Amino acid sequence: MDLATVLGDAAPHLSITRDGGVVTVAFTRPDKHNAISYAMWHAFGRLMPALEQDESCDVVVLRGTPGGPFSSGADIGEFSTLRADPEGARLYGEAVEAGEQAIIGFGKPTVALIEGFAIGGGSQVALACDLRVCETGSRFGITPAKLGIVYALPSTARLVEVVGAAWARWILLTGDLLDAATALRIGMVHEVVEPGAVEARAYALAATMASRARVSLVGGKDMVARAARGALAEDEQVLAVYAGSWSSGEYAEGVAAFLGKRAPDFPRARH
Repeated sequence: MDLATVLGDAAPHLSITRDGGVVTVAFTRPDKHNAISYAMWHAFGRLMPALEQDESCDVVVLRGTPGGPFSSGADIGEFSTLRADPEGARLYGEAVEAGEQAIIGFGKPTVALIEGFAIGGGSQVALACDLRVCETGSRFGITPAKLGIVYALPSTARLVEVVGAAWARWILLTGDLLDAATALRIGMVHEVVEPGAVEARAYALAATMASRARVSLVGGKDMVARAARGALAEDEQVLAVYAGSWSSGEYAEGVAAFLGKRAPDFPRARH
């Protein structure tokens, strides 16, 4: 993967590192509280499909700079130029939606490692991930009501999927920030850990998933997404997913490992 081509103008502000099958995508704009620029949203639309095709990638961890914050959200400084008129606002919104949907639609597991606050687009990126771990001092908020912006329907649908319609109304209509305890209670995050421990916990989760059968991870994500949008029929595509798992080398290894009372060693690239 040619990172320079994939990241484009966002290259200075997105860092890609690897540890075995775990790929970390980090915001690297500490001077801007890791605000997400138009170029960064665009880059996600290219990066996530590239990582999906990368056989050595098992799991992606998204994070801010070490110690936080995760992200202060969209780069509001761009609004007076890139969103200066309705057409610019439309194009900007399309870039945001494409970036968010690229994370949501990524076929492999994703983990949001949240230190400090995740506001606006920061919460949007975190919610696009499969699992979210934060520290006790983290804060969350989606604040279009403070900017005169209507939160896009696909983004609203994701919020409703994660926290339910009642809390989606609270979050969007007040624009207020939520503390970590509330975020945990409503399902906005999966775990809250002490400051300094969130990195270890997020990467432990990533390592656990990287050790599992990829055919199960990819298939499981697909089935959850289908169920969440109410697609409950076991159509030809679903049956093909089942059949693909039954004929996979991972299935054979999983059964053999279980019968042999040993940990499975699933046959796929890890470097």
